[in-house]
Amino acid sequence: MSRILLVDDHEIFTDGLRALLSAEPDLEIIGRITNGRDAVREAVESAPDIVVMDISMPDMNGIDATREITARRPEVKVLCLSMHAEGQFVHAALDAGASGYLLKECAVAEVVRAIRAVAASQVYLSPAIAATVVDAMKSGRSDARGSAFEILTDRERAVLQLIAEGHSTRDIAERLHLSVKTIGTHREHIMTKLDIHSVAGLTKYAIREGLTSLAE
Repeated sequence: MSRILLVDDHEIFTDGLRALLSAEPDLEIIGRITNGRDAVREAVESAPDIVVMDISMPDMNGIDATREITARRPEVKVLCLSMHAEGQFVHAALDAGASGYLLKECAVAEVVRAIRAVAASQVYLSPAIAATVVDAMKSGRSDARGSAFEILTDRERAVLQLIAEGHSTRDIAERLHLSVKTIGTHREHIMTKLDIHSVAGLTKYAIREGLTSLAE
C-alpha cells in the first residue's frame, strides 16, 4: 500500500483526482495540501510514500517545496503534476529531486502508472515531454539555464514569489523569519540579477517562470 499526499491549490481538480485514486486498492490518500510551505511541513511530519505535487502554488512553488522535502525526507518520492510542459520546468523539477513529471492533461490511468512506477523507485516522465528531455540530455544542454531556478538562490525565489503575490516587505520578513532589512537586500539583489526594477515587472517574470499560481 502506497500512502499518498496530494498537493494542489485547485480544489475541483484535486477532489476528482482523490476520488479516482482512492478507487485503487493499493493506493491510500492521506491528505490534501494547498500550498508548498504546508506541503513541506506535512511531508516531514507524516512521511508519505509519495507526494503528488503541483508546480505553481501560493506561498511556495512546487519545485522549491520538492527540493526541501527530498532534502529533509529522502525516502519520500515526489511526483510533479503540472500544466507546464516547457523543458525548463521539467529540468528544474528533476534537479530538485522529483522522481517524475506528469502533465495535468494526462489520463487518470497514466497518473496511476506513474505513481506505481515512482513507488518502485523508477523515474516517470509523461510521453509528451520525455522525448524533449532526452534530446536535451543528449545534446548536453539544459532548458533550465537562464531560468529563475538557475539565476536566483532558493531564498531569492521565495522572496520574489511573495512579492509577486502582493505581500509587503514586513509580511515577507515575518513569513520567512528574516529581518525587514534582509528582505530589502534580497529584493535589491533580485532586481539587479534580473535587470527588472518594478514590482509589476517582477510579477510578470514570476508568473512566466511558474513561481506563482497567479497565472492559473
